[in-house]
Amino acid sequence: MIQWKRLLLCLAIPLAVGGVSAWLTQGSMEEFAALNQPPLSPPGWVFPVVWTILFLMMGVASYLVCTSGAERSRVQAALQSYALQLAFNFVWPLLFFRWGLYGVAFLWLIVLWVLILVTLTRFYRISKPAGWLLVPYALWVLFAGYLNLSIYLLN
Repeated sequence: MIQWKRLLLCLAIPLAVGGVSAWLTQGSMEEFAALNQPPLSPPGWVFPVVWTILFLMMGVASYLVCTSGAERSRVQAALQSYALQLAFNFVWPLLFFRWGLYGVAFLWLIVLWVLILVTLTRFYRISKPAGWLLVPYALWVLFAGYLNLSIYLLN
């Protein structure tokens, strides 16, 4: 049975993180487009579409963990790493887009990726589908690392 209020809250949290971060970096895509771009760099419209899907998948994954019935301490540990990686996710666009700190942003992204892997592993141990829902996120952040480092080196 779906717990609708909890599901909506779990969806709203990552969407809010992404929405506020996007709002704080609005107007930066023009500057981004003017940078020397690496091969495989997608068009600007791809980013909000992909991020929205990934945030929804994160929300569903967190819902599955919250409602899993697993031991409370395991769920809390998983949700703590989830919250920490969301905080790192929130800051990265500020470092990269708003402040143009491409090198710092790349290092931040490495830490974010490790936190995502920790969260993915903890989620997977509680709910295999929750863990699998974070795999595209981990892969996208890995791709973002390629883009981030390339932009740092090219500009």
